[in-house]
Order: sequence, then C-alpha cells, then structure tokens
Amino acid sequence: MTAKDILHDAETKMKKTVEATQRDFSTIRTGRASTAILDNVKVDYYGTPTPLKQLAAVTTPDARLIAIQAWDKGVMPDIEKAILKSDIGITPTNDGKVIRLSMPPLTQERRQELDKVLKKIAEDGHVSVRTARHAAIENVRKSEKDKVITEDEKFKAQDDIQKLTDKYIKEIDAMLAAKEKEIAG
Repeated sequence: MTAKDILHDAETKMKKTVEATQRDFSTIRTGRASTAILDNVKVDYYGTPTPLKQLAAVTTPDARLIAIQAWDKGVMPDIEKAILKSDIGITPTNDGKVIRLSMPPLTQERRQELDKVLKKIAEDGHVSVRTARHAAIENVRKSEKDKVITEDEKFKAQDDIQKLTDKYIKEIDAMLAAKEKEIAG
C-alpha cells in the first residue's frame, strides 16, 4: 500500500468513528425533546420488529414534548408498548390519536449519570480513533520495510496520520463539550 492509500484508509475509519460517536451522543436524552431518542425503538408490527419512524410521524411541537402520530391507528397500542419496553425512561400518554412523550426536567443526579455516559462514549470514540492511527502506522512501517515507500515518506505519513488523529479527537471533544453544555441546561 502506498502512503496515500494508508492515509485515506485511516481517515475513512476515523470519520466513521466520529459519525458513530455523534449517533451515540444523539440518543442521550437531555431535557430537551429530540426525536433521535426514538431511533432505536422497534415496534412489533404484525410480527416484524419495525422502526417506529416507519410507522408514524414523529415531531417535536415544543421543547419538552414529542408527538407520535401513527399512520395506522391500530398500531397505537403496539407503539405505546414498544416505548414502555425501551430504555428511554419516559411514560407515553395516548389519547387514541396521538402518543405524547413529555420530557421531564433533569435532576442533578441524572445529569451526573448522563455526564458519565457521555464521557464513556467520547472515550470509546478516542480509543477507536487511536486504534485506526495504530493500524495506519503499522501499515506505513510495513510498507517501508517492504520497500514500497521510502524512509522520508514513512516519517511524513506518520506525521500526517498523527495530524488526522488530533483533528478527529478534537471533533469528538467538541461534540462532548456541546452535549455536556446541553445537559447542564
């Protein structure tokens, strides 16, 4: 592999890590209503686990409320059951037409728990980025040993890989800071 290929591969892996970390952050409930907390909710629809967003319109009419309007009214009880079984920790209210999820305000204890979860998600992202860096540097060393690239190219590639690593770790840290600010209220 050339140094350029190795760099491209490492950057692709690091970008995917940042995207995965972003998705993980979006599933964390802050005190503000966000439809992303329902992304992992699957409803048993005629025996098939179906994502909630394929069965209903999910909206946020205000900052503390999520409204779910099923396209098929017969599936409302199943949606309600799926939300209760999920780990989002909100009890739905169903008036037959719309299921509402009211976001309770966060307690100080819950904020501290969420902060720990956020830090773990960020650390997992850091580890994944550093793993991609390690693999890329190993590939660079192997390419130099196999005489595919020169020693100068090896040092330049290692420097570029470190710059990529720093860039993506900063992105994860920025997402963490933004999410922590959101939780703090």
